[in-house]
Amino acid sequence: MAEFSQFGGGGRLRHLLTLDGLEPDLIRELLDRAGAWLSRPGELPRRGHELQGWTVANLFAEPSTRTRASFELAALRLGADAVNLDMMLSSRAKGESVLDTIYTLQAMQVDVFVIRDAEPGVPEYVARHVEPQVSVISGGEAHLSHPTQGLLDALTILQYKGGFRDLAVTIVGDVRHSRVARSASTALAALGVGELRLVAPAELMPDADEFPGALRFESFDAGIAHADVVMMLRIQRERIAATPQPDLARYHELYGLTAARLHRARPEAIVMHPGPMNRGVEISTDVADGPQSVIRRQVTNGVAIRMAVLAHIAATRRGCAL
Repeated sequence: MAEFSQFGGGGRLRHLLTLDGLEPDLIRELLDRAGAWLSRPGELPRRGHELQGWTVANLFAEPSTRTRASFELAALRLGADAVNLDMMLSSRAKGESVLDTIYTLQAMQVDVFVIRDAEPGVPEYVARHVEPQVSVISGGEAHLSHPTQGLLDALTILQYKGGFRDLAVTIVGDVRHSRVARSASTALAALGVGELRLVAPAELMPDADEFPGALRFESFDAGIAHADVVMMLRIQRERIAATPQPDLARYHELYGLTAARLHRARPEAIVMHPGPMNRGVEISTDVADGPQSVIRRQVTNGVAIRMAVLAHIAATRRGCAL
């Protein structure tokens, strides 16, 4: 099978399925564009007309609150129509193939498909078969990739830290099954992060050939020492098959972020979490809601990043710059 390209004319994105292969300048462009869509607290959300007349379909075969809602809001705030389809309850559950669903919605003049699926390869499979004017964005692909989450995490770090080169970023938890960790690490590597650390029990640590250049720790206390950013992950129960489920009380003791453990990081360290959070498992409530937490800012940034990606794709189709 021929190698698949995410790019359209002029080296701009037609699809966004992964952050792999994206040039740092393109990532920075998307972060800058997202910043322009952010409004101050209390102000009305910023809106645009970049997608006026377009239709965006959110096709989610896995549960989602933050990603699906933010893609819908992003589309609406750019002037598009938005349709949400729960694939678990759709014609796919009746036996209709993925492509038949896509072709049906294409016939309704859908311009962009946002797809989340537990099966690897589904977003690319769809992207290979859509019409030339149609784009596909991954809303989360199995354990492999969550590109817009990686971008919003990078944007959040940039807002609070001003850059990446001198930072130590610690990612903690079920790294093996985390698409968030993979996309975040790809974005951070492209942007020149100083040090990436992975903290996990052995059974939840990724394979040795993944996350090149990252430092690995089984001890949370060692991995968090003097960190600038602490990114917590939940246990991906839906993706753990052969591995025994961890004892949650023991897991919290060893890998839960508490106020006492956070003191080992730098005093100005920020705490991140992609959600949904399991309070009292990977993170304590006082930390999740504490002064170093930027978790709600991540959610705010998610809408802005998805607006930036949609606007970029619209510009690619029009053959012009943002």
